[in-house]
Amino acid sequence: MTDTLLPPTELDEFHALRADVYRLLARLLREAPDHVLLDWLAGLEVEDDDSPLATHWRELIASARDAAVEELTRAHFRHLVGVIQGDVTPYASWYRNGELMDTALVTLRRDLKALGVERNERTRDPEDHLAALCEVMALLIEARSPAEARFFMTHLAPWAGHCLADLAAVASPFYSRLGRLGRAFTDTEEALLASEAAQDPVRLVEP
Repeated sequence: MTDTLLPPTELDEFHALRADVYRLLARLLREAPDHVLLDWLAGLEVEDDDSPLATHWRELIASARDAAVEELTRAHFRHLVGVIQGDVTPYASWYRNGELMDTALVTLRRDLKALGVERNERTRDPEDHLAALCEVMALLIEARSPAEARFFMTHLAPWAGHCLADLAAVASPFYSRLGRLGRAFTDTEEALLASEAAQDPVRLVEP
């Protein structure tokens, strides 16, 4: 969805993992997994702890082992695309303004321009698709951008959890568990970034 003018930097394991999770969420929200990605998910191993995040990872991995690509392709279309719209409409404007292509998208575009992040012309979705915002977060983490926390709190925190909770309510086990994992991850991100954003000198436009 996005290209960036920000230079990549070396990341420690914690921040590299955060960026990887954002990229995985973006990939699975944008399109159904292919055979390679589904096999990779099915082969993941999670640390043996009782945290909600670890539990949701194990549930998604179990669903990946039980699912078929063709089944998930149909489910992705039904839940996140649809003939007119899917069960979930994963756009900031929809959740924040009640309409597509509304104020949330306008202010997001302004902030992306200020950050030096550009839309990939091959992408048809508007920039306020949840997958695109996850991609931007990965880019900002990898670039060690001082705007990372403020971007999350401005453009993701107000609505992403609600959207992912709606995804968690769909009938397909794989996408329901993806929604639960995404919600748990964004909750941990908000806990991590809220205080940092409050002290951040970078100020983004509020929708």
